Amino acid sequence: MEATLRSRTDDSEATQRRLRAAMGQVNAMVLGKPREIELAFACLLAGGHLLIEDLPGLGKTTLARALSVTLGLEFQRMQFTSDLLPSDIIGVSVFEQAHGEFRFHPGPLFTQMLLADEINRAPPRTQSALLEAMAEHQVSVDGVTHALPQPFFVIATQNPVDLTGTYPLPDSQLDRFLFRVRLGYPDADAEREMLAGEDRRHLIADLMPVLSSEDVLALRRAVEQVRASDALVSYIQRLLAESRKHPGVQVGLSPRAGLALLRASKARAMLLEREHVVPEDVQALFAEVAAHRLVPEAEAGDRVELAGTILKAVAVH
Repeated sequence: MEATLRSRTDDSEATQRRLRAAMGQVNAMVLGKPREIELAFACLLAGGHLLIEDLPGLGKTTLARALSVTLGLEFQRMQFTSDLLPSDIIGVSVFEQAHGEFRFHPGPLFTQMLLADEINRAPPRTQSALLEAMAEHQVSVDGVTHALPQPFFVIATQNPVDLTGTYPLPDSQLDRFLFRVRLGYPDADAEREMLAGEDRRHLIADLMPVLSSEDVLALRRAVEQVRASDALVSYIQRLLAESRKHPGVQVGLSPRAGLALLRASKARAMLLEREHVVPEDVQALFAEVAAHRLVPEAEAGDRVELAGTILKAVAVH
């Protein structure tokens, strides 16, 4: 019994070491963005999906590719366009004469990591095709349910500036993303290193997996074991309550948003090698979890700033 427990501990410590190495490898590809990379790892390990809203050319695709290679995950990239149909994503049933029956041909959605590039250029019907997949990790075609590969992780990008030819994501779709983040411009040192160094695409091509899909699933199970005290849960509950009564908010955070915040905080705690959540975990992630879920009043302004005022209004007891 003691030997078995020791073996499990050793395996856990080895996986944690590889997790740190994986984060280091991705940081070497996406320079000057340690916080954003920590958020991406936390999102993945919490079982969520990531929405990156930013200008072109700031490393969104580089981040997705570096993650997929480092974690040993099957990767697909889809460019969302105005003529994209749901079947282009999900797949289609085709009658095969040789077998005398319809057979399902999976689309690019059947992968472990999907990069949905410029998701808001696709029409609402196509956007909604992702809803079941993101929420249930399965799709239904012609009355038949097809399970998606595990782990399943969507990274979607959208451009906040170029509004021509875009369709705003509905609240129901936004709610499926655990985090909404912005990469922003690199600092001067990171930008200089990129300009003077080798093309990131070539560097990514030479990467080797540090973790496997089985490791990712094991880490997700480990996140579920991270403890959250009653006081911590009460703190999250007070944040939810404040969001619903705040004068600048039309629609506050739902219980599902609270569960998302708790799950994300557990993932951050595990990344920092803690077995319990602290208020700093919640505070560090609150804007990324909450801002895109809030519906502000017309005069309330930026959603991120609104999330910040809600966070400041709630004391830690």
